[in-house]
Amino acid sequence: MNFIDKLILAIDFDGTIVDDAYPKIGKPKLFAFETLKRLQKDGHRLILWTYRSDIRLQEAVDFCKENGLEFYAVNKSFPEEQFDYSKSRKIHADLFIDDRNIGGFIGWGEVYQRLSNPKYNPLQQEKKKGFFSFFRK
Repeated sequence: MNFIDKLILAIDFDGTIVDDAYPKIGKPKLFAFETLKRLQKDGHRLILWTYRSDIRLQEAVDFCKENGLEFYAVNKSFPEEQFDYSKSRKIHADLFIDDRNIGGFIGWGEVYQRLSNPKYNPLQQEKKKGFFSFFRK
């Protein structure tokens, strides 16, 4: 089994799993639930990482459950984690899947293709080019 089989994926809800209709729940994105269930089956650990809280968060969790998807954790790094105001709310994940990425959401088909491709290494950082490289042709 290679490293890609065990990624921790933090996944946004509104605009990523469903169309953004906050505070309501939008229609499921094309292939969202099928892809997420397949990613779990492939060994990835899924965390729901969303702006929602309280009743709106519970609605999202329930909606996912009704569609056959239960997360490893919700708005935390692991199920037993207790919220503590003295610590950062940022969670531990290998990748964040969100519609607010630069360039927007790439779609669930593309997400799965990248994560299931053995040549794709999402944990390997591209070499960063210097600031002035944007001005060179």
